[in-house]
Amino acid sequence: MNRGQTVFAQLLQLISHNEFYRFVHRYDGDRRVRSLSCWEQFLAMAFAQLTRRESLRDIEVSLAAHRGQLYHAGFRSPVKRSTLADANETRDWRIYSDFAQHLIQQARPLYRDVDLGFDLDGTLYALDSSIIELSLTLFPWAPHERSRAAVKMNTLLDIQAAIPVLIDITGAHASDSHVLDRIVPEPGCFIVMDRGYIDFPRLFHLHRAFAYFVVRAKKNLRFRRRQSHPIDRATGVRSDQTILLNGYGSAAKFPDLLRRVSFYAADIDQRFVFLTNNFQIPSPTVAAIYHQRWQIELFFKWIKQHLRIKRFFGTSPNAVKIQIWTAMATYALIAIAKQRFSLDHSLYTILQILSTVLFEKTPVPLVFQRYDDEISNSASSNQLTLFEI
Repeated sequence: MNRGQTVFAQLLQLISHNEFYRFVHRYDGDRRVRSLSCWEQFLAMAFAQLTRRESLRDIEVSLAAHRGQLYHAGFRSPVKRSTLADANETRDWRIYSDFAQHLIQQARPLYRDVDLGFDLDGTLYALDSSIIELSLTLFPWAPHERSRAAVKMNTLLDIQAAIPVLIDITGAHASDSHVLDRIVPEPGCFIVMDRGYIDFPRLFHLHRAFAYFVVRAKKNLRFRRRQSHPIDRATGVRSDQTILLNGYGSAAKFPDLLRRVSFYAADIDQRFVFLTNNFQIPSPTVAAIYHQRWQIELFFKWIKQHLRIKRFFGTSPNAVKIQIWTAMATYALIAIAKQRFSLDHSLYTILQILSTVLFEKTPVPLVFQRYDDEISNSASSNQLTLFEI
């Protein structure tokens, strides 16, 4: 029952130290390090994410307040803001990138039974980008618009698990479609994208690797219809066609057949036109797949609201990447904890509760049972007062 262990220590037991140090050794992370090892740096950054710290000073003061429990959490010495700042500036950010990817691969199989509402033989991914705005004065290396700075976070999200499998951090002006070069095509998978990712040579590369895509078509698409397929207008589908591109250059860039599906969404009174290289799934499923793209918008909204990636503890590209990747590692850790501890709560609720009890010596399931009891008692109390005379 984890008696005598803090909640923080119980969460850290879900992490393989051997795997973490494999990445540290890969990039010589602890070479010539006298204080604040890479592991302690990760602990400090994860603590900042879990407890919503706002600055390096905030991290230092908050950890100092729990000095008695730090050793059992893995800290060997007090964390000084200057030491943490130096570590974020100089340690190789790829240590935390690789480690976050390792945790993500641990978390994804735990959510394989999540029902999307339709059947697909392959994994469904959503690809999109989000701008993280910065101060141009503090981040002159990331100019965006006039007096503003920003970086772009391209993300490939496993829809079923709601967990990112690829994150590419670039300048705000970088083309979205370039991230397609970083994707290792998974035969049989589906990747849903918006119009910004239409790049026919790159889409043809996915096609030749037997990966499927669903992307919203641009209005100026030039094509020749080869065949029209039967549709059921009651489903919202207005046309289902097999086409061949015949635009200047596009015909050579994607020389194979494509499927064009037109769909009318009555609830928002809007028409959509989709392109896909899959000819087997029903046409309403094409629209349903595209609808799932909004899951990645929810993901971006969630992490911006609940993880610390809008206020950075350092101003260099290396420090920014370390903070983003430790945030992703923390997100994956929460997702793993949700399943390992059999928690029915949302990731948001789990993060909210953990932020207040991180150094309590209470078994994690008991923490959430206590929360449920308090909510239940509060609801019962409110109900009783409703009928008081």
